[in-house]
Amino acid sequence: MKHLSSGIAALGSLILLSTSSAQAATWSDTFIGYRYGTQFTEPGNPEDVTKNILQVSHASGYTYGQNYFNLDVLQSGDEDPASNSDSGATEAYLAYRHQLHYGKVFGEPLAFGPIEDVALTAGFDLNTKNSAFAPRKRFLAVGPTLKFDLPVGFLDVSLYYAREWNHCGLEACGLPGNENDVSFDPYYQFNVAWGVPFDAFSVPLKFQGFFNYNGAKGEDYFGNETKPERLIRSSLMMDVGEVFWGESNQVWVGAGYEFWRNKYGNHGAPGADTDAVTFNLEWHL
Repeated sequence: MKHLSSGIAALGSLILLSTSSAQAATWSDTFIGYRYGTQFTEPGNPEDVTKNILQVSHASGYTYGQNYFNLDVLQSGDEDPASNSDSGATEAYLAYRHQLHYGKVFGEPLAFGPIEDVALTAGFDLNTKNSAFAPRKRFLAVGPTLKFDLPVGFLDVSLYYAREWNHCGLEACGLPGNENDVSFDPYYQFNVAWGVPFDAFSVPLKFQGFFNYNGAKGEDYFGNETKPERLIRSSLMMDVGEVFWGESNQVWVGAGYEFWRNKYGNHGAPGADTDAVTFNLEWHL
């Protein structure tokens, strides 16, 4: 895993160098969120899983681009137990993305058609979970992002070169020479992220979310070929702060939906597909 640690360290150094040389943030938005649903799934588990999810999210712009950080702490019900326990497992999932905007770096945006600028995006995901499977995902991605010109909100479309490393704590996962660690084949990730505010009958709303399409990444822990993976996580939110006490972008409440096919590249097994409706809450600081 030395090459992974070196890659993350180099990426972190690049981010620190770029942000430290820039001016203060030109805009920022930070919120604490909560999601709840009873229809989540886990590969190999035939039961629906209840999850309470605490979220901390931050997005900000600066002189040369923007940053995005999100941490989810997911608490499963006892349908998805922790290792050697009857209680539900706890997972932490961290995602970070950094964009360098062509227009901000070179003084004039690379605009064409509906595209207002082009960015270079790089980032990483990290996760850990105290289940018997004991995953430890380490993910790196880099690639171009098309930033669409919308009257309000944003729409980003990206194509990443991606690498992933992970761990399986089950005895059945052990492959010769890797001590239950897997270095997956390089693959591409197609990503769409959006956030669009609008009014419906004078009620302030926003539609937000992301879509990932991950190409196949070679063999899994058991030597089986992985399949392409599709994930949509979206929500329709109402600005209840503005509606009830006149404070806009403070408290949002709404409903979300998670669509996941071939979760983590698994297929043809219980729990590989998810269709989960969620209750969503955001408190913006």
